[in-house]
Amino acid sequence: MDRLTNHLIVISFDCLSALDFPMLKTLPHFKTILENGAYVEKVETIYPSVTYPCHTTIVTGNYPNRHGIINNTLLQPGRSSPDWNWFRGLINGTTLYDEAKKANLTTAALLWPVTGKANIDYNLPEIFPNRPWQNQILVSLRNGSPRYQWELNKRFGHIRNGLNQPELDDFVLQSTLHTIKTKKPDLLLVHFTDLDTQRHDYGFSSNKAIAAIQRHNERLGQIMKALVESGIYENSTIVALGDHSALDENKALNLNVLFHKHRLITTNRKGKINNWRAYCKSCDGSAYIYVKDRKDLETTRKVKSLLDSLIVNPATGIEKILTADEAALKGADPSCAFMLEAKKGYYFLEDFQGEYIKNITREDVKKDKKYTLACHGYSPEKPEYSTIFMAAGKGIRPKTTIPYARLIDEGPTLAKLLGVDLGDTDGRIIEDLLIV
Repeated sequence: MDRLTNHLIVISFDCLSALDFPMLKTLPHFKTILENGAYVEKVETIYPSVTYPCHTTIVTGNYPNRHGIINNTLLQPGRSSPDWNWFRGLINGTTLYDEAKKANLTTAALLWPVTGKANIDYNLPEIFPNRPWQNQILVSLRNGSPRYQWELNKRFGHIRNGLNQPELDDFVLQSTLHTIKTKKPDLLLVHFTDLDTQRHDYGFSSNKAIAAIQRHNERLGQIMKALVESGIYENSTIVALGDHSALDENKALNLNVLFHKHRLITTNRKGKINNWRAYCKSCDGSAYIYVKDRKDLETTRKVKSLLDSLIVNPATGIEKILTADEAALKGADPSCAFMLEAKKGYYFLEDFQGEYIKNITREDVKKDKKYTLACHGYSPEKPEYSTIFMAAGKGIRPKTTIPYARLIDEGPTLAKLLGVDLGDTDGRIIEDLLIV
């Protein structure tokens, strides 16, 4: 398969929404991409629309039920901080970076989700220490490219302030610029989370979110400048995309509180979960309901009866109940017993003590990072919930506007640009974007 570009630079601005287009058109560096390249006005995300499944879809072209990353975090009832789907080995099938490596292309990834221990030449994976005895730098080094990361930390580590934003993205930016200038990768995947963090903490249209978009514009400009200074700009393709949008909310639903009351979750004398028959696993705006023993029809019926009693009352915050088969048809985890969609203004947590509904305030968000004022994870069918895709440079049809595409279509399209093949995917190539 012929390559359409020499260098593919994929920049993910986490939580960039189709609703941001009016602002992006006024910002000089986004404006350059929009005016000289092609963009999709509305990109339909996946279900559940959370970061790790979304980014795995982008590099596989498949829905979560096929690529296997069905949520950000693992099902670990009772853990206050569940482990995340950090590792490449959890993905079923091939990826864009795998196929690039097979084609002897140089690959690099900076904080791209689900790349722990991936076969990427220059890899700084998104992973954090989730045990008291772990250290951020050592966890990263162990699961990525040690020498590459050591150099980045030596040069730019002083910029970081833990996982806080915007310092984290500033570190990623400087690492990206250095990688472009010194490695000139054929495929570069970069993940920025500044905007996502500000929307979670302050709300979708907050001044903090607007400031993050403006910072992203400057980051994009610096990346473009680095490509020019490296002498590869004319032979490069720049892709700027989002993975999902977000919706404001101020009420958290705790289904596990009800499961606890109905003895579907039991605790020991210290208040820790010691057994469970049913569990609500949050995907923020949606949630999986798992039954521990799928042959336990009595528990399944009890859960169904409880859910049915909730949905008839509008004040419970639940918009829709899906069966496992219905969830699978939308690309979600077929091993769940049920899947729930929250109403706008609500999202799900996993607390099993306290109240079923908790009203969230700004003070709650400041005190505890599990609380948010805007989130995602909702169904792609929610109104005003599309994300974004834009591209410019080699292989991209200039001055082209496409009304609609799907997140699953991005992987095959990126593969076509690189001259590689992801095989039989759920998505298809967005042909109108490309000069073939």
